[in-house]
Amino acid sequence: MTEQVTRATFDEVMAPNYAPAAMIPVRGEGSRIWDQEGKEYIDFAGGIAVTALGHSHPTLVKTMRDQADKLWHLSNVLTNEPALRLAKKLTEKTFADRVFLANSGGEANEAAFKLARRYAFDHFGPEKNEIISFYQSFHGRTLFTVSVGGQPKYTEGFAPVPGGIKHCEYNNIESLKEIISDKTCAVVMEPIQGEGGIIPADPEFAKQVRALCDEHKALLVFDEVQSGVGRTGTLYAYEQTGVTPDILTTAKSLGNGFPVAAMLATEEVAKSLAVGTHGSTYGGNPMAAAIAEAVIDIVDTPEVLEGVKKRHQLFVDELNAINEKYHAFKEIRGMGMLMGAEVADEFAGHAKDFLTHAADEGLFVLVAGPNVVRFAPSLIIPEADIKQGFERFERAVAKTVAALRK
Repeated sequence: MTEQVTRATFDEVMAPNYAPAAMIPVRGEGSRIWDQEGKEYIDFAGGIAVTALGHSHPTLVKTMRDQADKLWHLSNVLTNEPALRLAKKLTEKTFADRVFLANSGGEANEAAFKLARRYAFDHFGPEKNEIISFYQSFHGRTLFTVSVGGQPKYTEGFAPVPGGIKHCEYNNIESLKEIISDKTCAVVMEPIQGEGGIIPADPEFAKQVRALCDEHKALLVFDEVQSGVGRTGTLYAYEQTGVTPDILTTAKSLGNGFPVAAMLATEEVAKSLAVGTHGSTYGGNPMAAAIAEAVIDIVDTPEVLEGVKKRHQLFVDELNAINEKYHAFKEIRGMGMLMGAEVADEFAGHAKDFLTHAADEGLFVLVAGPNVVRFAPSLIIPEADIKQGFERFERAVAKTVAALRK
């Protein structure tokens, strides 16, 4: 018999690094979720940009069940068919020639940063080891990736952190010019900053970053953990920048919730990840790879990608209509189904209040820092769910604004 658990169970047995909501979801279908009490929610959060095809997608459920009858796991002493098919599709559909499979965005980025340093070591020597990233970036929670991320709050109390890492201002090429040098082995950037506030890279800035990397013989690493797999309206966001990176990382939407990630690289760069230099017990797991392949097959179609652009405009229109009534936000920005509404100055620091009231109204949204309400729903969320979701969001905005303006 299955033991009954509640939110109180979390406080009894889980490490206290999370502070989850009082409700516990138990079932999902499409862009709807139900909790233990049977209350229904519309999902504009997508598990933080993960469930790109919604909950319990029938094709993915069938793929998982079919693969479960074949192979669950093999060590990387062996390879397997799903991993090879997934890697082949990723190389065929992107700039990359080689793929390293992992379990999470943090692990994909860890591999990318190690590869960047190893490539520089192989070609230029040990002195060329500096990595440059941007303030307010986010690249994972390992000690290396959290150090590359430009948010000091995530490294506080974990010193000493890895060295050889510098930060500069995003979308400010002069700030990068001040610190890049021939010691730089890589520049790491998100084509749209996620945790930093849903800030897209200016296309001209991205091109200038690429030019500076070429000038200083540094690699350009694009972290597309959050922006990848169709979320911005193309399979990967770099396609919209006019810039091709040397290394790209992808996770989140890649498995629609099943843990899987990948690091993509050119042939020349990937050569430095020689036998024994890096590894992963579960990376390339046949279950994960089979599901990821099915996700790519569904997402990388004109129907889905054009649908993302259409849904983006629906979100913009709905947010603007709400804002005209309540003047709650000072900017609405983003790409595709990764959007942010920055709260007005009078509500600074209170983005989470909008999230809390939205949940009360039966809607999941996110925050991106203290001042931005974030939306990262399924790429195929039905238009009826969008409409109803924004009816709930308007009620949440009305409640939040009234409470904060008292």
